[in-house]
Amino acid sequence: MNKKENIISSALELLTENGVHNTPMSAIAKVAGTGMGTIYNYFPTKEILINEVYVSIKAQEISIFSDFDTAQPIRTQFEIYFKSAISFFTNNPMYFKFMEQLQASPVITNESRTFGRKSITPVIELLHNGQQQRIIKNIPTDELLTFIGGAILSYLRWYFNQTETKSSALQNQMDLVWDAIRE
Repeated sequence: MNKKENIISSALELLTENGVHNTPMSAIAKVAGTGMGTIYNYFPTKEILINEVYVSIKAQEISIFSDFDTAQPIRTQFEIYFKSAISFFTNNPMYFKFMEQLQASPVITNESRTFGRKSITPVIELLHNGQQQRIIKNIPTDELLTFIGGAILSYLRWYFNQTETKSSALQNQMDLVWDAIRE
């Protein structure tokens, strides 16, 4: 891991543990094992660093679509996406905690949000294709994404607060969301 990646990793750890406002750059430098000058060399402000962490997570989130096959039926594509998104965050709980804190934050720039939206291009295409085939409701894409994202967020909050999860819970949630968006 190079210095920049180490700083991003350390920032992610501290920002999720202590919160954005309670994490000074000096603490990030200490955990990263680097000087303040080095941090400011890469990230002139804390806001720029936070956006870099956000973009880094979104870049990794693209891996959700590694098994995505547009030749599959729309419902199968949706199920693969839904399960993969849940799996991505359950396997990376710090990513979830970070994103939950900052998803609606004004600290995240429009440029970062635009990059984040590109990471879900396959889902947008899935929704459009489903609508063209009259499989998915003809509701604006942003509204569908908000609904699906909200369901994923709610499930993850529930998941991380459980001591024991039922194996059927994910399937049940996925079925509920599918039933809500399909024609």
